[in-house]
Amino acid sequence: MAKRTVSLLLLLLYGACIPAAAQDCKMLSQPFPPLLSAEREINIGAIFSIHRNIVPKTHLFTSIPEPTTCVSLNLREFKFAQTLIFAIKEINNSTQLLPGVTLGYKIYDACGSINQAILSSMALINGFKETLHDESCSRPPFVQAIVGESSSTPTIAIASILGPFSLPVISHFATCACLSDRKRFPSFFRTIASDYYQSRALAQLVKHFGWTWVGTVSSRNDYGNNGISTFEKKAQQLGICVEYSETVLRTDPQEQLLKTLEVIKRATAKVVVTFISFGDFIPLLQLISQQNVTGLQWVGSESWITSRIIAETKEYSFLTGAVGFAVANVKLDGLREFLVTVHPDQEPKNELLKDFWETAFQCSFRNTGGSTAGCTGSERLAEVQNEYSDVTELRIANKVYTATYAVAHALHNLIKDVKSSTNSSKVEVPTPRKVLEYIKYVNFTAKTGEKIFFDASGDPVAKYDLINWQPAKDGSMQYKLVGAYDSSLPPEQLLQINQEQMVWAENSRQLPVSVCSESCPPGTRKAAQRGRPVCCYDCITCADGEISNETDSSDCFPCDLEYWSNESKDRCVLKAIEFLSYTEIMGIVLSLCSLIGALFSSIVSFVFYLHKETPIVRANNSELSFLLLFSLTLCFLCSLTFIGRPTEWSCMLRHTVFGITFVLCISCVLGKTIVVLMAFKATLPGSNVMKWFGPPQQRLSVVTLTLIQVLICVLWLTISPPFPYKNMHYYKDKIILECNLGSAVGFWAVLAYLGLLSILCFVLAFLARKLPDNFNEAKFITFSMLIFCAVWITFFLAYVSTPGKFTVALEIFAILASSFALLFCIFAPKCYLILLKPEQNTKKHMIGKS
Repeated sequence: MAKRTVSLLLLLLYGACIPAAAQDCKMLSQPFPPLLSAEREINIGAIFSIHRNIVPKTHLFTSIPEPTTCVSLNLREFKFAQTLIFAIKEINNSTQLLPGVTLGYKIYDACGSINQAILSSMALINGFKETLHDESCSRPPFVQAIVGESSSTPTIAIASILGPFSLPVISHFATCACLSDRKRFPSFFRTIASDYYQSRALAQLVKHFGWTWVGTVSSRNDYGNNGISTFEKKAQQLGICVEYSETVLRTDPQEQLLKTLEVIKRATAKVVVTFISFGDFIPLLQLISQQNVTGLQWVGSESWITSRIIAETKEYSFLTGAVGFAVANVKLDGLREFLVTVHPDQEPKNELLKDFWETAFQCSFRNTGGSTAGCTGSERLAEVQNEYSDVTELRIANKVYTATYAVAHALHNLIKDVKSSTNSSKVEVPTPRKVLEYIKYVNFTAKTGEKIFFDASGDPVAKYDLINWQPAKDGSMQYKLVGAYDSSLPPEQLLQINQEQMVWAENSRQLPVSVCSESCPPGTRKAAQRGRPVCCYDCITCADGEISNETDSSDCFPCDLEYWSNESKDRCVLKAIEFLSYTEIMGIVLSLCSLIGALFSSIVSFVFYLHKETPIVRANNSELSFLLLFSLTLCFLCSLTFIGRPTEWSCMLRHTVFGITFVLCISCVLGKTIVVLMAFKATLPGSNVMKWFGPPQQRLSVVTLTLIQVLICVLWLTISPPFPYKNMHYYKDKIILECNLGSAVGFWAVLAYLGLLSILCFVLAFLARKLPDNFNEAKFITFSMLIFCAVWITFFLAYVSTPGKFTVALEIFAILASSFALLFCIFAPKCYLILLKPEQNTKKHMIGKS
């Protein structure tokens, strides 16, 4: 049924037929023979676009259509056809491959037309005879496999038609990723890698060079559409933005090509990625040359990046520095010698060979009398250098060669298995379905060293050379191998580039820059510009406490609690730890004041000791005076525990020592105040009060009042003692190393008890301030306690709002100020009399009777 369907399709394409006999049908149109053929036991078909175009004709459907005329011979495609013939002759001469079997070939010309490609594929199935018989539908196909076509779109058409008939199609240059779909194309194979890999490789190449802002130009066909679509998907994943995406076709009018060129000229992207076929690229290149558009870095696909025609055209010198992937180059021994033996005399009736000769030598076998020289046939191909005779670039020709060998190896394995299973030496022509099954498992090493096999999708391993266009010394363009891509390697080794050897646009050694926005340095983050692609952004400095330590960071990251960002916001550094240190000026000043206060207290104690028998020292209990001076010395020295790095011991000592020493001090002052009051009460007639508050009671009161504070401190230290604490909440950029109170109740209990004694002392001293005496100590105690209370009330108000080390400094200042107030207000007048007015240091003067 399938054969009959193909025959009917062939009839529709050929034209109507009229019955010639009962069992046959004669075509009204002309038969469609192959351009090159040699029929043997087993035949391989091939389809190449040996001519670039067909002459357009209008069919009026009133007469038999004239045969299609193809023009503009393509030397590269003709070379592909001759390479296939070369491979078949090698195989026929081989004693290892297909021994005893000779291969033939039938080569058709698709002329760059999808219709011609379909017609060629049908002719290869059913033959090309003028008359069709009943057995035409039952005989096997004329070929067991087809090699071709070079372009993706015609290949898609061929593979779609031949797939249901299980006829293997092996393409050497159809790279569209869509052809890997096994459901649509079950019998398709190729010896060139899928564009899926090339597109992704191009995206990785662009990313490698840091180009994040590019334009794309592609062919408006399956090859270009699928290739550029895969590129753009991969580019998006890699953070590359496409500024514009233009499509062209060789048949586009010049107005449309000019619009495309204007888009390229107006764009800011300096890199143009082209996924475009050779034929579609030429018209655009001509316009670019005419308008002298330079300064662009071109990135090309394999379809044109190794084209000698483009490279050798001086008008296209703006492509200097172009970079792209190409199929690996090889050397085929004996191919050049075979190519130069082609001559029209081999087949005098073959017009194709004459057409080739005329194209190669720019001559004519027809004596037209014009400027074109006549062909004599004595011209030598070995002496001409063109795309046909050049064997330095056999990248795609080698794929034709390996495709032919793949079919031969499949046939060899198939025939070998058939012979071994049937024990017969007779060779039967295998069916295409059998050949298809064996092609799937082909695995051999070509004479070039290349390993040939197909994966489940009919694709080979993707391997590319990275090519860079560099000017040679003679002014011509040469292909420089600067890297490679191998899909079989690990991800980090897929792309290997030798960038030092590369040349860029306009023959520059400086890597071009193509970005929408300059890279954001470390310490900044990218902020997308509204309404523009993600590659267009502003660089925003990271906020305090946040960093970005890499270029083009999308976000800033906060530092850990104990770290803060440095000035450039690219590194987290340990926060500065703040505490009142002995080495800073404030700490030094406060330490000196503390030591000076302790020294003054010691000097006063020494003066009092030297004059301990004088009335002014003996008055008002000298023991309390010495104890008060001792406690003041401790008060001055306890401030030193507040300076320096807080430790577990210093935190426990600073508040407890302060509380106990100050209570001891205030207890002594309170005792002296009570003594003053009791002394004057005792002078009243009948008063016996002094016996209730004599020296023993005074000492006991001081000890008792102090022990109460000691008990409060012991409870505080036992239940919840102070401890070193890193305060990270008050300042963001530094850590305050302070003493946590542990129990706030304990701290305020110490201060409350101290405050209670101070207020009581102040009240009693205030009441005794006007008692008659030349030296009433109560007046000085009142004044000292007034200063004491004022200092500490001010401290409490400022303590709540003062941060960090200034809190400690404020507390030390309050300790020193109140201590100096007590020292100078109580003892300065006495020292004045002792040292400067010794004549007044008498009992009579003290009681006011002098």
